[in-house]
Amino acid sequence: MPHTPPRYLIEGPRTGLRHFTHADAAEFTARARESKDLHHPWLFPPDSAQAYARYAGRLIEDPAKAGFLVCEKAAGGAIAGFININNIVEGGFLSGALGYGAFAHAAGRGLMKEGLGLVVRYAFGPMRLHRLEINVQPGNAASIALARSCGFRLEGFSPKMLYVDGAWRDHQRWAITAESAAG
Repeated sequence: MPHTPPRYLIEGPRTGLRHFTHADAAEFTARARESKDLHHPWLFPPDSAQAYARYAGRLIEDPAKAGFLVCEKAAGGAIAGFININNIVEGGFLSGALGYGAFAHAAGRGLMKEGLGLVVRYAFGPMRLHRLEINVQPGNAASIALARSCGFRLEGFSPKMLYVDGAWRDHQRWAITAESAAG
């Protein structure tokens, strides 16, 4: 008898996580275009088919990256946002750096909080990572609130850490370990 794989890698009451696919380009880019005001000046997700193909291709093909779409179960699996684990390091470090964004139609509804919680569970479970880090510009109150609400702790401040929107930007470093997530 044929086995049908589950639709989601992991799911919560309102959201499910799945990996990026090339077939998601139209929905993802439309949502990115609708969300430009929400994302600026913090985030610039791909908003064209060509940009999405490059972006998703890196997430799909690079073993040091894992991209997850946060999908709203009640809305037929509509993409509510995305969470990527970048710079995955194995060996003694077992760590990755998170980047994420909600789409405008889903912002402020708790979907990303549930989705980030699912990514943390998945990263510390099947992916066998030990530590996740989020780097956030100090003025991005929504992103800081999300990190804090999911149990990440502020670890420090890095001046001019990442090049964003044409300049080197200061970032706060937030992190969680498998032990702190479990306790």
